[in-house]
Amino acid sequence: MTTTTTHSLFRRKPIDAIDDESGGEDGLKRHLGLWQLTAIGIGGIIGAGIFTLAGTVAHGVAGPAVLVSFLVAGIASAAAALSYAEFAGLIPRAGSAYTYGYAVLGEIVGWFIGWDLLLEYTAIVAVVAIGISGYVGFLVGQFGIDLPAWMLGAPGTGHGHVIDLFAILLCLLTAFVLTRGIRSAARFELVAVTIKIALVVLIVVLGVFHINSGNYHPYFPFGFSGVMAGAATVFFAVFGYDAMSTAAEESIDARKHMPKAILLSLGISMVLYVLATLVLTGMQKYTEIDPASGFSSAFKSVGLGGIANVIAIGAIIGIITVLLTFMLGASRVWFSMSRDGLMPKWFAKTDPKRHVPTRVTWIIGIAAAVLAGLLPISIVAELTNIGILLAFVVVCTAVIVLRYRHPELPRTFRLPLMPVIPAIGVIASLWLVTFLQWETWVRFAVWFAIGLGVYLGYSRKHSKLSGTEAGTGTGAPGRGQVGP
Repeated sequence: MTTTTTHSLFRRKPIDAIDDESGGEDGLKRHLGLWQLTAIGIGGIIGAGIFTLAGTVAHGVAGPAVLVSFLVAGIASAAAALSYAEFAGLIPRAGSAYTYGYAVLGEIVGWFIGWDLLLEYTAIVAVVAIGISGYVGFLVGQFGIDLPAWMLGAPGTGHGHVIDLFAILLCLLTAFVLTRGIRSAARFELVAVTIKIALVVLIVVLGVFHINSGNYHPYFPFGFSGVMAGAATVFFAVFGYDAMSTAAEESIDARKHMPKAILLSLGISMVLYVLATLVLTGMQKYTEIDPASGFSSAFKSVGLGGIANVIAIGAIIGIITVLLTFMLGASRVWFSMSRDGLMPKWFAKTDPKRHVPTRVTWIIGIAAAVLAGLLPISIVAELTNIGILLAFVVVCTAVIVLRYRHPELPRTFRLPLMPVIPAIGVIASLWLVTFLQWETWVRFAVWFAIGLGVYLGYSRKHSKLSGTEAGTGTGAPGRGQVGP
């Protein structure tokens, strides 16, 4: 590979050029305040993790020590969250990890993460849509209603799966809500997240009176390895702020609010996770917890069937917020890549009235609907964690590189203990990746190979930086230039 080709692959976008692209006729409009951003973050974090994964991991992976699994995953995620917070205060633009990687590590790295996140976020939407069917099935079953298999999909993880009509409609409904405009979507998210937090508080307040300390013994039935395996599994439940950070360009004061929203959303979510798992494993023996609808079954087991139904309804509402957050993230990443010329500009066109990228939103909604409606949850779920973990590696690495390359850049938030904390994020993410199945790596490699072909065949030539050599750009020295 020639030196020129290498330079073109690793050309970096000046930060001033990034800032200058915000707004405009086809740009995104700023409507989101601190608490709306925080609600989007919490909406992405608290969902299937607390209502489904907590019971699943407690039942067959970690036992009562599922609480420790959440803490381990939370610490690993916090290291990445602090890195995101520093970048969010420095580069308040749509795209999140894609944009950060592009500005610091080069175009090919930015492309890799952007292409990766398109698959991961879309897969998460599909996984969550399928997961909601479990609580819908529990709820309608309480009223003696027997829905046909084609409405909710067949149970289990593979054989006999049929079309999940409910999941399909849910994905399409989420796309519709997002195309109504970011202000309307944020209002819906804020209301739904408020209901979700109230539900978790209700679970804790009522459940604490039904805790039997004997259910905590043995606390580590699967040993330390079970706790670590549980941490790798529930890591799915402790990110979401990364998708929220893709909305930076729609924040009223992104440099000030985004870092706070990232830290607030993770902090509030972790407190609720710890309290809820403590109640869950105290109310019911871990061997008896229903993996599909843990909290509903736990309350039913202590004679609170009415509360179990309320929890099922609240879980459905709460998990829907995850769909909104990650479909929002996927659409903003695609929008940013298209605006940068790495994808056709047609995808970057926004609705002239609502100023949201409706074209990519509908494409992602339809793609998620196909995945959710036709594939079993196990296959779709395997596609999720690998991309997020690799994005965390890129962001944590980039924040170290930029801090030492350009310490003078104005940052509204500086993560402490540099470079220890981002290094922990890199190591923890790479360690968790080792728990993934080899089949996941094969599917990911196929997706990456397709993306590499798209980049070399289209993106490298059509990039806005295609006429610019690495290390040059329109930004002023120091502030705008992040090259060498």
